[in-house]
Amino acid sequence: MFRSVITGTGAYIPEIIRSNEYFSNSTFYGENGLPITGPSKMIIEKFQKITGIRERRYVPDHLTASGIAAKAAEQALTDSGIDPETLDQIIVAHNFGDVASGNPQSQNVPSLASRVKHALSIRRPDCIGYDILFGCPGWVQSLIQSEAYFKAGMAKKVLLVGTETLSRVIDPADRDSMIFADGAGACILEYLSGAEEGPGILGYSVQTFSAEEVVQITMGPSYGVGRQKGDLYMKMKGRQVYEFALKHVPSAIRQCLDSCGMHISQVSKIFIHQANEKMDEEIIKRLYELYELAAPLEDVMPMNIQWLGNSSVATVPTLYHMVRKGAIPGHQVRKGDIVVFTSVGAGMNINAVCYRV
Repeated sequence: MFRSVITGTGAYIPEIIRSNEYFSNSTFYGENGLPITGPSKMIIEKFQKITGIRERRYVPDHLTASGIAAKAAEQALTDSGIDPETLDQIIVAHNFGDVASGNPQSQNVPSLASRVKHALSIRRPDCIGYDILFGCPGWVQSLIQSEAYFKAGMAKKVLLVGTETLSRVIDPADRDSMIFADGAGACILEYLSGAEEGPGILGYSVQTFSAEEVVQITMGPSYGVGRQKGDLYMKMKGRQVYEFALKHVPSAIRQCLDSCGMHISQVSKIFIHQANEKMDEEIIKRLYELYELAAPLEDVMPMNIQWLGNSSVATVPTLYHMVRKGAIPGHQVRKGDIVVFTSVGAGMNINAVCYRV
């Protein structure tokens, strides 16, 4: 039997660390354009209590999303041991393309996947490169999409990368800007034959809510005064996103597990999009409540948002890579473990993949 198997992983963790104290002299504004009252220290303390974020990582000025994607990809290729020229596809998930330092204009031509292929010096024309824009769930969606290509006989080896430089599209006048960060994560996915109980993707679920929900994460003008007219920044309706995620993500994960006959008690780890510590914890608690069980959060839910922030599509592959390599204390994955990859984000999109290590 053939299954889609992760044979290598990699990640790029930016060198520049910005602690919460970095924002201590900031003046934050609300959506109404008025300053948020209260000392910055108090605003930041409240932010940390809600999100769990103490610090985040930003890329240096000379790097772009495609550049850090190539760095993560190189690690994944080395980890897998495959010849890059044997890749059939390169899929890069992102939301903003390459954004140069000091210039918020997004560059998507050529595609980031083509730029990554170029950076890796892959010359084979039959290695197809293309991008996925699917909000924060983009990298998880690339797993699902690759599974479909494998089953259709259109590919056997793919490179999947999630990359983002959100520090270049955030509004400094918006306190939500403290959530977002930069980074890249990657994996090699191969279609391999093996035993019935061998590793690979077991099932998945995907949903898009784009009626009233489509405006929950979008682009908009700065909240502050004196910003460049016409520039747009990432905007999020935090409370609505929180309520949406708690309502819909647990059932989407259960739908994924049901699709492959798995029970939550069989799941060793849940690699959830690092969006907001409190929100992620509540999602997992509500998931277990669907099974009338208490959630073993410390055992099942590794997290790195506290020191890496929310890097959108990069969070899930980076987290999985770190756990595989023993970089998250108290967490590891072993051969035969059942794990879940899941994310929620702009669109509004939700997805989940059940995977046997």
